[in-house]
Amino acid sequence: MTTIDVSPSVLEAGSVRVALNGAVATVTLDRPEARNAQTPATWAALAAVGDALPDTVRVVVLRGAGASFSAGLDRRMLSPEGVPGETSLLELLGRSDQEIVDTIGVYQEGFTWLRDPRFVSVAVVQGHAIGAGFQLALSCDLRILADDALLSMKEPALGLVPDLTGTKPLVEHVGYARALEICATARFVDAQEAERLGLANRVVAHAELEGTVAELTEGLTATVGDAVRDTKALLQQAPHRSLAEQSLAERTAQVGRMRAMAALLG
Repeated sequence: MTTIDVSPSVLEAGSVRVALNGAVATVTLDRPEARNAQTPATWAALAAVGDALPDTVRVVVLRGAGASFSAGLDRRMLSPEGVPGETSLLELLGRSDQEIVDTIGVYQEGFTWLRDPRFVSVAVVQGHAIGAGFQLALSCDLRILADDALLSMKEPALGLVPDLTGTKPLVEHVGYARALEICATARFVDAQEAERLGLANRVVAHAELEGTVAELTEGLTATVGDAVRDTKALLQQAPHRSLAEQSLAERTAQVGRMRAMAALLG
């Protein structure tokens, strides 16, 4: 097992660990004493990991150390004192509106890389996934939940909106009305409801979590990597295309795959 080329100081500041095992990269939020609460340093570390992943990576497993996946934003970010070395909300408000928009755009890069068609991303969620934690799980392609998982979009209860790229996948998975109800009430969605709503691919007991993730990663790496990449890209664009447009995209992608297969056969 090896690591990737990311500055250790960036990873340490963001409390993020990353390791490579063949074609699988495991990224771990590593603040168990704070239920893996997130700060801008966390997002910078995650973005750096995304930038540094080699093309040989086919699966990214994202998880949290300890009992919770992530309790969301470190609440100290909302206090006058803030988090030492980090930009607090009050400091952010001293900037122009455009500067704030641009800064949040940088924060979002810690989430958007998980949609990259080069690999399949899998969130392994146990305990709490709240606010930014919920949005981080939603950024992944697949979600495996322990049966004690609790999901919540907490931002409206704090007077904020979800702004870390979570609103689009939430609506895509559960529909507008259910997404609005989940956000507007900031209620908890337990693992069983998450599975019913399509937010979880599987829900398993804690004792089965590691085996389930291993089985899934084995299956994901057993197929042809480039074919999975092209299929993911097709599926990502399907909601935005007409049937005719999607059909053309399928045909075009298939030509590329057939050419690649023919080249391998010599």
